[in-house]
Amino acid sequence: MWKCDKCGREFKNTNQDHYCGKFSTIDEYIAAQSLEIQPVLHKVRSVIRKNAPNSTEKISWNMPTFWQGENIIHFAAFKKHFGIYPGDLTLMPFTEKINNCKHTKGAIQFPYEKPIDFDFIAEIVKYKIKLLK
Repeated sequence: MWKCDKCGREFKNTNQDHYCGKFSTIDEYIAAQSLEIQPVLHKVRSVIRKNAPNSTEKISWNMPTFWQGENIIHFAAFKKHFGIYPGDLTLMPFTEKINNCKHTKGAIQFPYEKPIDFDFIAEIVKYKIKLLK
């Protein structure tokens, strides 16, 4: 077992990627990430803000979240990728683009070492906003 020096949690794997503590704001969340990935997270936030201008920012499930009567999208940073969580992907019309990414039923992963398709993230956000109307 490995114990994190910061938060005291114990994990099976040494240096297990995890979040220490809770975040109150998206600014706090981004500031707690490594300096190398902070610009990517700022860009993700900016793309979401631009395409969901009436949404509210909050932390939900310890992840940055944009909310407008319901959760529109979450995002989260990991060691080798960041993920977006827009809800059930099987209901979205972006099947081909989604299938070109590593994904689960409700999440899409964007590796840091590959070019990030911010336009695709914008499309997803626009689609989610359209569903609210």
